[in-house]
Amino acid sequence: MDERKRQVLNAIIKDYIATAEPVGSRAVAKKYALGVSPATIRNEMSDLEELGYLEQPHTSAGRIPSDRGYRYFVDHLMEREVLTDEEINLIHLNLSRRLNEVDTFMRQCCQFISQLTNYTVMMIMPQVGKGKLEKITFIPLNDNQVLLTILTTSGLVSSRLLQLPVSVDAKSLKILEDLLQQKLGGKEMKELNVTLLREVSNLMSRQKQLVEQVLELMDQALSPQEDERVFTGGALNMLSQPEFRDIDKLKNIFGLLEEDDKIKQLLMQKTRQRGTSVAIGQELPGGKMKDCSIVVSSYQVLGGMTATIGVLGPTRMLYPKTIPLMEFITSELTDLFGRK
Repeated sequence: MDERKRQVLNAIIKDYIATAEPVGSRAVAKKYALGVSPATIRNEMSDLEELGYLEQPHTSAGRIPSDRGYRYFVDHLMEREVLTDEEINLIHLNLSRRLNEVDTFMRQCCQFISQLTNYTVMMIMPQVGKGKLEKITFIPLNDNQVLLTILTTSGLVSSRLLQLPVSVDAKSLKILEDLLQQKLGGKEMKELNVTLLREVSNLMSRQKQLVEQVLELMDQALSPQEDERVFTGGALNMLSQPEFRDIDKLKNIFGLLEEDDKIKQLLMQKTRQRGTSVAIGQELPGGKMKDCSIVVSSYQVLGGMTATIGVLGPTRMLYPKTIPLMEFITSELTDLFGRK
């Protein structure tokens, strides 16, 4: 593609991202000072349409970018925006919350990123059933209530409130905690089944009833359920995008967000690539999301496991802002989980 066509394509995509309205040759000539007449720009637009980079939604309308045009823009024309100090400070502030319970943190993170981008956010986080058991803690709340907290090498925390049938003192809980840590610490989570927990139970001749109750609830807490947990945020942001005034388009998007397996399929397909990747329109699997684009980025949690974030928006996404923003956030999350 020659330089003039690159300039015209870049101008049309920038204008369409900003306005969501088809772009005409006069608008390009007036706004972008390319040094050529509207007639010359019109000829270049016709050539770009023939090459598949632009589309004309109506005979008398201007042009809009095609999926191929957006792909060329992202790969060759896009000038990445630099995050402002205010944005960086805001990200640091929102990611500095205490990481006591991962599920709550991930939900808050989804909401925060959706507010920052005005798009829909999806996350995949390794489930408790992955990694090794690192630490077990019993925190007595009163005579009959104990908070059981489990930390894994994947950085995940699982907590359960145990309602005990009999009173238990802090010393007895500490003995049980030390025994469980000695016998179960360092084992793969998927190995922590009922049989192993019963073996630990048999070592405790005293307070048998207490141990049985605690281990039964531990089994529920430790049992692996799904390989990954899915979190979403900002689904209603799609309603603010002009492209999705069509109810059928919205049905496809909300249908995706209601099914964890579809979200996993969408995100995991892109995480086969390293770093941050972008899928545009027809590049998304399934064929029902052709009006959307997704920016996917991954980060490391403890134990070398990978978590994934995807930002879903229209193909008219603000790529120059969204891509560096996601790269910065996932870099910060990698550091965060490394510290915590």
